[in-house]
Amino acid sequence: MTFSQHVYVGTAGHSAWFSEDGGKTFVHPNSHSGMYLEARVWSFCDHPSEPTKLWAATDMGLYLWDEVTARWHAVPFPAQDVWQIAIDPINPAHILAGTRPASLYRSTDGGSHWQQLDVPDLQTFSTINMGATRVTQIVFEARNPQRVWVTVEIGGIFLSEDGGQTWQAREQGLISADVHGLVILDRPDGSQLLLASTNRGLHESVDGGLNWNFRKLDSPWQYTRAIVHRADKRGIVFLTNGNGPPGDQGCLFRSDDWGDHWRKVSLGDRLNSTVWNVASHPADPMSLWACTNLGQLYWSSDGGERWERLTQEFGEIRSLFWRPLPAATRQQAHSITIRPPA
Repeated sequence: MTFSQHVYVGTAGHSAWFSEDGGKTFVHPNSHSGMYLEARVWSFCDHPSEPTKLWAATDMGLYLWDEVTARWHAVPFPAQDVWQIAIDPINPAHILAGTRPASLYRSTDGGSHWQQLDVPDLQTFSTINMGATRVTQIVFEARNPQRVWVTVEIGGIFLSEDGGQTWQAREQGLISADVHGLVILDRPDGSQLLLASTNRGLHESVDGGLNWNFRKLDSPWQYTRAIVHRADKRGIVFLTNGNGPPGDQGCLFRSDDWGDHWRKVSLGDRLNSTVWNVASHPADPMSLWACTNLGQLYWSSDGGERWERLTQEFGEIRSLFWRPLPAATRQQAHSITIRPPA
């Protein structure tokens, strides 16, 4: 069976763009596809057992893409501005979603019904920026998916040890509660390292998030955004950096030793803003995608050592995702199973 790299770019104001040929060309599905053309797409999430499905969290609500029919389906959801969605890797019917203002919702039936969760100390308004807080990442632990982590901009870090039923804040030692992302590194020696990115720099925890320590980067700017463990889970970690949102300069850092040391990786020509996202997939961990906040797009075929800039450029990118799909996907039979709440 022949597979192709399908690349998905979520923008701030021009909805989602798709490439079915590994980034050579991109298409912009029109409003007849089911999503408003000027939507903001904050994140993507694929389904672990149904490869033709793709979730999108947007400022217009929660959507499910059907690769076969090339249509978006609006998913009934209690809030409009959805920032993050994550699926339990063991139980795909268990889904968590985060919003702006910051709230958490859980579905136990694959997204047909949602329940708002009680998260003590989760603030919906920040006096720092005089605006709403927002959920920036949701992470299920690979070793134990009952342990779920949530990062909030501007609101800290939260942990649930029972699949989302109860929560506790884990922010001791953070020099900023403006948290953008988190990665969990299960090292070969059995130890675990947590790394969190914030507007004021990288932080690490070796005790399950009870205490955090600041890790200064060899960079003129400490602003960090995405932190991504390459999908082969061999200790190659990428950290995006720049001089602010959106900024006018950026940098990509790489660790080859499970986060102990970091070095800069060149993306080639001058970057127009902060490096924002890195996308990796276990089907081909050597194939990586990266972007800047203001629309530059890059691809690596060697696991992230050398990068090539693509000709396509976007206005503002907020999310980036890729996955392999059969070349004849849209000739297959498929049906959407999401149902409106009773």
